[in-house]
Amino acid sequence: METLPNFLVERVRLTPNRIAVVKPNDEQCTFKELYDEVLQFAGRLSSIGIRQGSHVAVLMSNSYEMIVTAHALHLIGAVIIMMNTRLSQQEWEYQLEDSETDYVLTNLPSVSFKKIKVYSFSELQKRTPNAFDIQKIVRSEDVATMMYTSGTSGAPKAVIQTYSNHWSSAIASVLNLGFKEDDAWLICLPMFHVGGLSTLYKSAIYGMKVVLVEKTEARLIAKAVQKHQVTIVSVVTKVLTDLVTLYTNQEYTHSLRCVLIGGGPAPLPILKNSMKINLPVYQTYGMTETSSQIVTLAPEYMLSKVGSAGTALYTCELKIINQDKEASPNEIGEIVVKGPNVSKGYYKRESSSFKDGWLYTGDMGYVDEDGFLFVVDRRSDLIISGGENIYPAEIEEVIVAHENVLEVGVTGKDDPKWGKVPVAFVVLHKNTTVSKEELIQFCKEKLASFKVPKEIYFVESLPRNAANKLLRRKLLELQSGEEK
Repeated sequence: METLPNFLVERVRLTPNRIAVVKPNDEQCTFKELYDEVLQFAGRLSSIGIRQGSHVAVLMSNSYEMIVTAHALHLIGAVIIMMNTRLSQQEWEYQLEDSETDYVLTNLPSVSFKKIKVYSFSELQKRTPNAFDIQKIVRSEDVATMMYTSGTSGAPKAVIQTYSNHWSSAIASVLNLGFKEDDAWLICLPMFHVGGLSTLYKSAIYGMKVVLVEKTEARLIAKAVQKHQVTIVSVVTKVLTDLVTLYTNQEYTHSLRCVLIGGGPAPLPILKNSMKINLPVYQTYGMTETSSQIVTLAPEYMLSKVGSAGTALYTCELKIINQDKEASPNEIGEIVVKGPNVSKGYYKRESSSFKDGWLYTGDMGYVDEDGFLFVVDRRSDLIISGGENIYPAEIEEVIVAHENVLEVGVTGKDDPKWGKVPVAFVVLHKNTTVSKEELIQFCKEKLASFKVPKEIYFVESLPRNAANKLLRRKLLELQSGEEK
């Protein structure tokens, strides 16, 4: 497919009067109403010099304004650089220079950069729109967006995402999950990450309502689900844990037919607790480089394949590589994927991660006899202790099964004898206690001796990035702040 229609333009042609967005204040707008605002705002962006091919950074928190901005930039044909609002000034400056950004658009207060003009959304609303060439048709391989890798390891790199990548991701997802006329997808993940932004494209491609909440708080999510009859939501493990706790203790009803969970393997106890309260959780596997999910559990396997991320989506491929050859079933190796939703690479960088159309993900996992993927851990998080490979997620799954443990992070600590040893950082449920000795004994009953944490630290919270992914590389910094 050499060209694609502009997603929003095509949707307005097909179903202009369907609800497109439910705003955080519960106001609704149709696709036609959204497009009218987008068209005017695109004219205002044109008035400051933004043109087809301009590199434009969007530094915005989740909001209706951010949705309008993204669609407006696509209407012009600019390349969007999605910026993480939680980074430092120095990190922003690095990304702006690295991505060769021409303009910065924001809805944050007091943002300024030395070399690049910053425009606030409210400031732009006062400008008179220019006439411009509406990009109703785009070339499939044109760059739509660039996103910097979340930085759980290594220096951030700008992942190139084409219109074809986003289109293919949306189509592969709907072929797996299906689409119902009353579907409504709640956006609580940051739209500056692919998990949140991809839902915006799905909305336009499917003609589906999205419900926007500004914060990933379980109570806000549950209320929005109940009020707007949300059927699908994408979350990470931390949010799922909070939702399970909330739904277990509160009188909330839900219309959810699918809770997609990504951002790393979910502990089995959390999945089993979700099943007990009839919360339909489907594990997924994906990353910025795959334009959202590339492996997802199909609905009919939710109970029979608990703990699996599923199989490769339609048009996608998956294999496990161990010592330069394809692994046997149940043999752990590096997860390698291929498909039309996979990025063509990083901006201005060569990378050994991309070989012959395959993406070597750096994640570890195995495929069972039926072809279902089980994600084990990040390769960079692997702890090698006395020659033994230890995967932190395996230890975390055991510890979080303790009734008093809310969440846990495990990492490796230097050890003169073993090279590295596992240590655990534990957050307890409120008003509960457990001793370090009890937790270590709890682990000894379920883990090989070399996998049992050599130290346990009780902390108030774990370090996470904007997508709520655990930052294991920062865990050791918590030692000095351990709760006594």
